[in-house]
Amino acid sequence: MYLYNLKLKKIELIVVIFSVELNFSYLCMLKNQDMKRAIFPGTFDPFTIGHYSIVRRGLNVFDEIVIAIGKNQSKKTLFSVEKRIDIVKQAFPNENRVKVLEYDSLTVDFARSVDAKFILRGLRTVSDFEYERTIADTNNIISGIETVILFTESAYSHISSTVARDLISYGKDITEFLPRGVKV
Repeated sequence: MYLYNLKLKKIELIVVIFSVELNFSYLCMLKNQDMKRAIFPGTFDPFTIGHYSIVRRGLNVFDEIVIAIGKNQSKKTLFSVEKRIDIVKQAFPNENRVKVLEYDSLTVDFARSVDAKFILRGLRTVSDFEYERTIADTNNIISGIETVILFTESAYSHISSTVARDLISYGKDITEFLPRGVKV
């Protein structure tokens, strides 16, 4: 009986510690009255399951993520901005911590306009690293905004919007490359 009570107390202690850890970021937010908001910028033509995974995992770090769909004049897109916004909204139908907006400016200027202190990025391969680091350093120097990079889950590292667009152009089904329930 004594061992049982001791084990029970250990479990209760673990639960209390776990609860404290879960609520620590919430308490910090209340103390600072500062929401941790990030933008997740990209063309998202289309928004893939890899992008979805980055956002879902990013919600463990940030209170809110604004998926920022950029209008990049140098990129020829398959889907209109309106369709890309619709695809993202299909991916997060009941998640009020995810917003989706379009922008046509420097990414850091857009981040400031939505009061985001962070830029969330995904990294699929080592070859992406140098580019992402250069952009992250530049953004930080000109704005003070930090970039947080999450590695793509290995199950999705082969998926890119470029590959998805190529498959679509040849009439292939890309359902497995999209978040569950998304229709293009």
